[in-house]
Amino acid sequence: MLSSNLRLSYFMVVVCVTCIIIFYQLQISKLYDEIQNLELLQRKANAALAVKTKEVSNSEDSLVVIYNRVPKTGSTSFVGVAYDLCKRNRFHVLHINVTANNHVLSLQNQFKFVENITRWDGMKPALYHGHFAFLDFSRFGAKKPLFINIIRKPLDRLVSYYYFLRYGDNFRPYLVRRKHGNTMTFDECVRNDLSDCDPNNMWLQVPFFCGHSANCWKPGNKWALTEAKKNLVNNYFLVGVTEELDDFINMLELSLPRMFKGAMDHYLNSNKSHLRQTVQKDTPSDETIKKIQKTVVWQMENELYEFALEQFHFFKKQTLADKPQKFIYEKIRPK
Repeated sequence: MLSSNLRLSYFMVVVCVTCIIIFYQLQISKLYDEIQNLELLQRKANAALAVKTKEVSNSEDSLVVIYNRVPKTGSTSFVGVAYDLCKRNRFHVLHINVTANNHVLSLQNQFKFVENITRWDGMKPALYHGHFAFLDFSRFGAKKPLFINIIRKPLDRLVSYYYFLRYGDNFRPYLVRRKHGNTMTFDECVRNDLSDCDPNNMWLQVPFFCGHSANCWKPGNKWALTEAKKNLVNNYFLVGVTEELDDFINMLELSLPRMFKGAMDHYLNSNKSHLRQTVQKDTPSDETIKKIQKTVVWQMENELYEFALEQFHFFKKQTLADKPQKFIYEKIRPK
């Protein structure tokens, strides 16, 4: 009887131990399956993140910026910074040199220019710069690049150009300019109503923003001014002003770090901040200024400048604020 009870007890112990072993094996198997599922989810998440990162990288690496620089606005100083940064930041800088310094591209060259920039992947990311008018890429069915520019007070720009043609600058001091030897002051030129200081010569910033239409290049054309404003707002990523070039560079660095990382520090601590200065330049008299300001061309060019300045200050306030602006995504549905 005792032997029978022992056998039964032993059997029950074996059964219990077996059940415990089976239970833990099942738990271990379940845990193993969960670990595998977690690893699978992690691999998928990593793969998705890698794809997303690659897409962002590809987007940044295909960046194309066009700077259709207006003459005598500080463009050489800015471009000098870009050339110094391009190797470090791994992007290309290309100058567009148009025959006879023509600011308008022929129809066939418009098409070739758009096609080249759009398809020249080996150069991307790239900054193209040159003295040419705004070109609407959408007319050719192409993806729009980012346009940037710098604008200057119209009379200041005209006076600077007037003396530049006579005395040159400190960028290439030994180059003999077209009007070398002509020592007539700007005041004397205006007093005698000569062609070199004709107010129509100020008509450049409006057509540069207006584009390639015939009316853009007619001095004092109201449609051209309206079109220039529209393009400035709708087709330019950023338009700065010569008098605040440092803020323009700072905003580009914050907005497009792929290309302009380190630009502000380089600009402030190198010799690029005043790369091209006219050697000799006399300030025009009050009489000259008043005479110029009565002209329709100055009034329209100045209206564009003031418009650009207002836009620049608006974005400057948002971009260079003491407390950086941030945004988040929330309330995402479905979960």
